[in-house]
Amino acid sequence: MKSRLFAKSVMRLLFLPTLFLSNLAAAQQIRGDYIETRSADVYTGQCFANGEVNLVGNEAIVAWHVESGSWDGVALDGLTVAAAVRAKATLGDPYADPYPAESVVLVDEQATLQQRAALMNFAHQMGGELLNHVGQVIIAPMEMVVNHQRHGVALLRAGQFATVQTRSLGEHDHTCGNEVTFYPPLTNVAHSMPAVAVTDAWRGPGLGESWDLHGKRSAFVGTFAR
Repeated sequence: MKSRLFAKSVMRLLFLPTLFLSNLAAAQQIRGDYIETRSADVYTGQCFANGEVNLVGNEAIVAWHVESGSWDGVALDGLTVAAAVRAKATLGDPYADPYPAESVVLVDEQATLQQRAALMNFAHQMGGELLNHVGQVIIAPMEMVVNHQRHGVALLRAGQFATVQTRSLGEHDHTCGNEVTFYPPLTNVAHSMPAVAVTDAWRGPGLGESWDLHGKRSAFVGTFAR
């Protein structure tokens, strides 16, 4: 009898770490929509990419809208966090070193103080080197909508500071006929596809510059899951 009780106790102890890790993983499960724009085409031919490298592509806007899930044990359903980035060289160029990059993070004004901290940590984890040097954090009204029925169609508004509107690539977006997805997304995504940035605008502080670009094949629209 004692040996059976001992065996059951041992099994419970062995099961506890697995249960803890399982609960921890569940606490970090999070998914939603992702938007990215650059100041260089990401869907392009090599000749066009070579013409842009070291001239443009230093700037980017990245944004995550949480459909469901939590981070650091804090529920973030329905909230959005975004960042504007200015790097030292063309982002994604394997022959240049764009880092360290300067960034400004925009956090959803609907988030509580606890949620804002979790959104910041989440963005830093997802953005990696892009967000290693955050110069400013702005709390702003955020709107991010991705049309899942029309691939590549999305909208991001972050107060008066950032606006991104994208559309699907079409036949008229093939200029040289040799276009490919030349650059991958800057962050880890579950799925993404290139799109046209109808509007890609940054008018905020902290980067020493603003931009207002239109019609470049410079966007990604996708999903993330962690």
